[in-house]
Amino acid sequence: MDLLNTLVEKGLRRELPSREEALAVLTTSDDDLLEVVAAAGKVRRQWFGRRVKLNYLVNLKSGLCPEDCSYCSQRLGSEAGILKYTWLKPDEASKAAAAGVAGGAKRVCLVASGRGPTDRDVDRVSKTIGAIKEQNADVEVCACLGLLSDGQAERLKAAGADAYNHNLNTSESTYGDITTTHTYADRVETVRHAQGAGLSACSGLIAGMGESDADLVDVVFALRALDPDSVPVNFLIPVEGTPLAGEWNLTPQRALRILAMVRFVCPDVEVRLAGGREVHLRTMQPLALHLVNSIFLGDYLTTEGQEGKADLDMIADAGFEVEGAGTTTLPEHRGGGGCASACAPSDSASSAGAETASDGAGAASARTDLVTVRRRGAGTDLAPNA
Repeated sequence: MDLLNTLVEKGLRRELPSREEALAVLTTSDDDLLEVVAAAGKVRRQWFGRRVKLNYLVNLKSGLCPEDCSYCSQRLGSEAGILKYTWLKPDEASKAAAAGVAGGAKRVCLVASGRGPTDRDVDRVSKTIGAIKEQNADVEVCACLGLLSDGQAERLKAAGADAYNHNLNTSESTYGDITTTHTYADRVETVRHAQGAGLSACSGLIAGMGESDADLVDVVFALRALDPDSVPVNFLIPVEGTPLAGEWNLTPQRALRILAMVRFVCPDVEVRLAGGREVHLRTMQPLALHLVNSIFLGDYLTTEGQEGKADLDMIADAGFEVEGAGTTTLPEHRGGGGCASACAPSDSASSAGAETASDGAGAASARTDLVTVRRRGAGTDLAPNA
């Protein structure tokens, strides 16, 4: 297929595909799916070999968020029966993080619900980072605390944070449809705050919220322009009690096409398979390892994930290997930071206004039985899944 040959050549050169090429990946047929995966896999292996980086989430403060993000079970007005608790103490968070590190995680992601941290919250998280680093000096720590104010990113960096996560989630043109209590521009500004402080920026998207193909391409092109070091790709987990509980728009095949498109647009970036992989990819998860080079180990913030041992078995059985603590994740030319000039985007990321895409089988393949609210790990007396 000429399209795939072109995309591979561009990916190996770190050259941005055209919008038309990115859109075409999303409209390939199921008959061509393995060819799409194989092509994107060549780009993945060029920059990351067969390594898979493991990341582990610790939910420092769960629920009761004042923001109204429609996809989130912790949102204002959520009726989801999730765990709700206030800030974990540094030793509690460190203990939770240690379980993930023992399971093979190289990065611990510290997440707290809320619009953004107060200065007191930054102090709390700084103490938690110190406690984690004291026990596991080599572990990477990524903070995800919402919108940052001036100087907060610098304080987190000084406390030992390595990275900061704040996702764009969807296209700028449709952002107001899923959230009204803050703006897309607010999110972009926070990512830039993190980059300006010398933190490794982590920013990604959520697919499956009813967006169009054009929306998906828009947000991925915007991420390419923003140039984070890692791009998490979440697939909406439609939790009962949230406004998007009925959005079952994804099939395993569509999820794989989305991951392939992200890899072609962001060839040399850590593409992380994040929330919802078990729900939407299901038995096709191993194929996704040919597209991504990073996954979350175990559970998510408010829902349960695949058992940690099953994650490790899947990686080994698919012929991949867990990335060790002494290995640098990003290619040498990225230097752990910004992209080389060859990565500069050349196409506009404006919306093309396409109709909402559907594989026609999303609702029929809905697996509501796979959505399980987290009842173990952080905030409970039960052992975590790692």
